[in-house]
Amino acid sequence: MKQYLKYLSLLAALMLVPMIASAQDFNFASAMAKFWDDMAITSFFVGEGWKNAVMICIACFLLWLAIRKQYEPLLLLPIAFGMLLSNIPSAGLFHTSMWNDEFLNPDSPFYHSYRHVMAEGGLLDVLYIGVKAGIYPCLIFLGVGAMTDFGPLIANPKSLLLGAAAQLGIFATFLFMQLDFMGFDMKEAASIGIIGGADGPTAIFLTSKLAPHLLGPIAVAAYSYMALVPVIQPPIMRALTTEKERKIQMKQLREVSKREKILFPIIVAIIVSLILPSAATLIGCLMLGNLMKESGVVERLSKAAQNELNNIVVIFLGTTVGATATAEAFLNFQTIKILVFGIIAFGVGTAGGVLLAKFMNLFVKEKINPLIGSAGVSAVPMAARVSQAEGQKANPRNFLLMHAMGPNVAGVIGSAVAAGILLSFLG
Repeated sequence: MKQYLKYLSLLAALMLVPMIASAQDFNFASAMAKFWDDMAITSFFVGEGWKNAVMICIACFLLWLAIRKQYEPLLLLPIAFGMLLSNIPSAGLFHTSMWNDEFLNPDSPFYHSYRHVMAEGGLLDVLYIGVKAGIYPCLIFLGVGAMTDFGPLIANPKSLLLGAAAQLGIFATFLFMQLDFMGFDMKEAASIGIIGGADGPTAIFLTSKLAPHLLGPIAVAAYSYMALVPVIQPPIMRALTTEKERKIQMKQLREVSKREKILFPIIVAIIVSLILPSAATLIGCLMLGNLMKESGVVERLSKAAQNELNNIVVIFLGTTVGATATAEAFLNFQTIKILVFGIIAFGVGTAGGVLLAKFMNLFVKEKINPLIGSAGVSAVPMAARVSQAEGQKANPRNFLLMHAMGPNVAGVIGSAVAAGILLSFLG
């Protein structure tokens, strides 16, 4: 460390030499004073600048979780680094006032002005346009669709009900968060409730439309809880099921034809878009990606959606969403409530899927292992793997993964539909 400081000091001295030589009236003392005042580190000791230092520490902690613990690293790492960059004082990479006071204020001359953002904004302001316009979440859904196999859902249509039941956490939390003592309006309550779907892109899409000032804490909560699925879900699953129910073995799913796999995304896109146009952007992109995969005639496009396009969008989405987690937006009591009730929403969603599976067993001949109901949250494929792991603990001959993938991919559709419903009522 001492060696690095020595070289940095030498480099700074060499940079000052041409300045002194080229200016006869150069005042070294005033120049150094100005240089000191311009240093971002001095802002930490003035006013509420300490909050920026706290946010940088939080960002470093999230980077540790992403790198060391591998908690959703593909998105948590860029989110954390975006948070770090936006909280460096005077860097000018992201301007909260530009998006709150100028972009959202009808009395401002820059109301809904992307041109102003392009002209005056920093790097992250410009990239954030993709979030605000709803572009990045939709492109991620395109990539998710290209990587998803809807075969287990097609083979067992009852899985769709389990995926729908797991959205219970979204609407239960939405209703609860509207209570007067919680301090949130309907749009904010909807944005918090969507965390229960365990679908990061959907949470970002809805929040950017309804409550953009909460985007930072909601995105951090959504992706953190997705990473913690193996920790959060098993206790709930075991508490709501008996050992006998966890031992239930399910028959192998039937083989799904290629024609069915091609028709499925087309039919779903048409039906959902006609009934709920506000969900057409997410569902349309999801089904387009899946159709490119299953048709077999655009393999290059399918691979691009799965790899290059998806990776680029994840970088832009993560860094810009993380940038919204400024000290002003993040360090308050509201953030604590979002984190607490976000995990409650996720837990209620998990319980909803398990309980519906138990209820369905009262009427069906071929019993359903209730553990697959927990996979109805759309944390693909982690939630399905948790169902498989818990099933094998009870019965080593249990193979629930493909059965759980049905509710799991149904949960992706369900969370997008839930976002569409909330956007339709509140947008």
